[in-house]
Amino acid sequence: MTDATSSAPLSVDEKPADKLAQSRRSLAIRLLIPAQVLLVFIVAFPLIMQIFISLTWWTPLDGDPWYLAWMSWNWFDNYTYLMQDDGLWGSVGRTLLFVAVAVPIEFLLGLTLAALFYEGVFGRPVLYSLILMPMMIVPAVAGYIFFLIFQQTGPLNAALSVVWPGALDVNWLNDTSRAFIAVVVADVWQWTPLMFLILFAGLMSVPEDQMRAATILGASWRQRFFRIALPRIKTVIAIAIGLRVIECFKIFDMLFVMTGGGPGVATESLSLFLYKRTFQDLEWSYVASIGITVLVALSVLTAVLMARVKKKDAS
Repeated sequence: MTDATSSAPLSVDEKPADKLAQSRRSLAIRLLIPAQVLLVFIVAFPLIMQIFISLTWWTPLDGDPWYLAWMSWNWFDNYTYLMQDDGLWGSVGRTLLFVAVAVPIEFLLGLTLAALFYEGVFGRPVLYSLILMPMMIVPAVAGYIFFLIFQQTGPLNAALSVVWPGALDVNWLNDTSRAFIAVVVADVWQWTPLMFLILFAGLMSVPEDQMRAATILGASWRQRFFRIALPRIKTVIAIAIGLRVIECFKIFDMLFVMTGGGPGVATESLSLFLYKRTFQDLEWSYVASIGITVLVALSVLTAVLMARVKKKDAS
């Protein structure tokens, strides 16, 4: 009897709590509905529309609205054709080359700056602002700045003429190899600060007591950095490199302003290739299939990277 009478009031008290929890869940769902609807229209609907168009031959030159693209249904012909498109794979190769050159330079420069700031340099607040300033500039504006710098009569040739015998008259942006170098220099100038910022934040999270203990035990700066600090920021390094690889793969603004993909197609990235096929050739269904393929490839790359990061964190 005692157990029965003592358990009855508890069941009565639990009902208001259950009702309160249920009302809170209901309120949370109602508050999330507008965001979910907005997400559907911003992300899901364009993605579904792109997949639909990529399975057709539709183009705005047909004169039909996009929802009638089913009349020129071709299943996976666009995806078959992109595997054989030399122009597409050429742009992919140039983009990968750009990533392979620019990202390691940005990483090494960013890591060097982060190591110097971690040990302490004179005038750090002022240097912070100076180093991070290029990152704040709009990429198209940065591209125009370097477009002027690398002109045949620009300031770079004028400065090099001071130390070079005779007047230097190098045509940077009209030469295939020099134009590529110019674009890499511009990208390194603008995005090394981002690499520095991420890596420096990672170094600041290294426990100070371990660094002090190593200093007391007689470890040199190099030993403290490479044996204690650097192994502890492997996850941060992976994230920083992953972000820059993905962003470099999407480079457009700077290339469009500086070279337009030229001379010829020497600096034509994947984004520039897609731009030309979209707005010059109006092959929207083919471009949609390329976009879906790139999205899947970058998603797989990101998933693999994050899986390795989680594995390192778990170990």
